[in-house]
Amino acid sequence: MEDVTDSPFRSICKSFGADILITEFICSEGLIRDAAKSKVKLTFGEEERPIGVQIFGHDINSMHKAAMIAEQAGPDFIDINLGCPVKKVVVKGAGAALLNDVPKMISLTAEVVRSTSLPVTVKTRLGWDESSRNIVKVAEMLQDTGIQAISIHGRTRSQLYGGKADWTLIGEVKNNPRMKIPVFGNGDIFTALIAKQMKEQYGVDGLMIGRAAIGNPWIIREIKAYLTEDILLMPPSLQERVDILKKHLSRKTAYKGERSAILEMRKFYSGYFKDLPDFKKYRMRLMMAQSEVEINEIIKEFTIYH
Repeated sequence: MEDVTDSPFRSICKSFGADILITEFICSEGLIRDAAKSKVKLTFGEEERPIGVQIFGHDINSMHKAAMIAEQAGPDFIDINLGCPVKKVVVKGAGAALLNDVPKMISLTAEVVRSTSLPVTVKTRLGWDESSRNIVKVAEMLQDTGIQAISIHGRTRSQLYGGKADWTLIGEVKNNPRMKIPVFGNGDIFTALIAKQMKEQYGVDGLMIGRAAIGNPWIIREIKAYLTEDILLMPPSLQERVDILKKHLSRKTAYKGERSAILEMRKFYSGYFKDLPDFKKYRMRLMMAQSEVEINEIIKEFTIYH
């Protein structure tokens, strides 16, 4: 979710009812070296609380230092990413790579817990591959380090984001009598109907929404309405989508500068205008736009003709 769950987008998700927010993952080595990109990721607004700073890395000492730096930013908790499957992270021995070295994973997590007075949580996966789907035992070991909650993505690292998320082991973790901490489920929660099914079937304490919110932050509102009131909301109107997109673009421009904002917004357009007719040609123009003014003009033209 790098370049997705930054402060501008998190604030929008919060407005749609997100209960807890987590920053983009931050490299421990970048933090301890005072890298500008890492420092920016530490920033958040008070309206985003409760919020956790998510860190990742392979070196235990670096993670210890990174947790202390993250604590100084004033979040409500520290989250450790032990599940990112992306090659550039895994080849460095971080993220999901630690699923291949459970003793180190446990030592690293325990060290982060010791290094901060804040609650520590963990995000991970079922295992490295089909032959090592060991999350039930690993979750117990992680709990014993002193973490306060665990989020589990229902895929192995070898699956990346392909295939179908398997929630059966997430359910086993939640229903393991040894587990006392909250267990959150993640993976393929793309509709309110699926959200309710997964929560009721597997008994998790909460749901973590990731890719499904890209260009679709109102999914949070839809899920909460269905979970709490059994109401299936209609999709937002075109005007509401446009208003949200323009707010998102404006906030991102102010946060990161126009050039970065334009590049990063490109991954959101398909979501904001999903299922609307004749959007393809406008999307191509949006992908090539070079300024916030140009983007707003294209959006205005699309709105007029729809």
